[in-house]
Amino acid sequence: MFLLKGENIQRNLIFLLRGSLFIGMLIAVWNGQWPVAFYTLFIIGVTMLPDFLGKRFDVHIPSEFEFLAVLFVYGALFLGELRGFYIKYWWWDLVLHTASGFLLGLLGFLLVYVLNEKREIKLHMTVGFVALFAFVFSVAIGAVWEIFEFTMDQVFGMNMQKAMLDDPSGLTDTMWDLIVDSIGAFLVALTGYFYLKKSGGESFIERWINRFIQKNPHLFK
Repeated sequence: MFLLKGENIQRNLIFLLRGSLFIGMLIAVWNGQWPVAFYTLFIIGVTMLPDFLGKRFDVHIPSEFEFLAVLFVYGALFLGELRGFYIKYWWWDLVLHTASGFLLGLLGFLLVYVLNEKREIKLHMTVGFVALFAFVFSVAIGAVWEIFEFTMDQVFGMNMQKAMLDDPSGLTDTMWDLIVDSIGAFLVALTGYFYLKKSGGESFIERWINRFIQKNPHLFK
């Protein structure tokens, strides 16, 4: 019953976040701010990806995962890019990159865990390798994102690397992004390692992993 209540709260929060995005899009249309309106519409579409991918690949995404993903997109694209939080708050970028490392590490861990448990896929990976894969997967995606930011800045004259007067190259921002990406990934990899070692732990990450397994028994036959 508690889980059900918690899931309902998370669903309602997701609905509120999407609703605020929709209202923001309507305000942008009313004011004739068409680039903002289209970008907000794009953000709304991104927040719906977990639902779409879950139905497309027959994977039930627990409400905790979906809420964190929607919250991250909301904070990164809507508040960060459109509302200028990256400029207003120096720590905003670091918090979001730590969160992205955490989320991608969790995704990498679940991906390799599913592959390891599938009988038709003959893989027998050690606990240490599963944890290492989750860490490397997250850091690699973070590095690809930094390449994307550099490309957008160079080709389209944007400032995704947050170049400042004291650091016109944006190198400091890039390095801090990769560092906090690695911290988030390491926390998930470490927790996942102990989860596989002992099973039945009490950390919130372990509870989320257990919920994913319970919601998708067909993936672990």
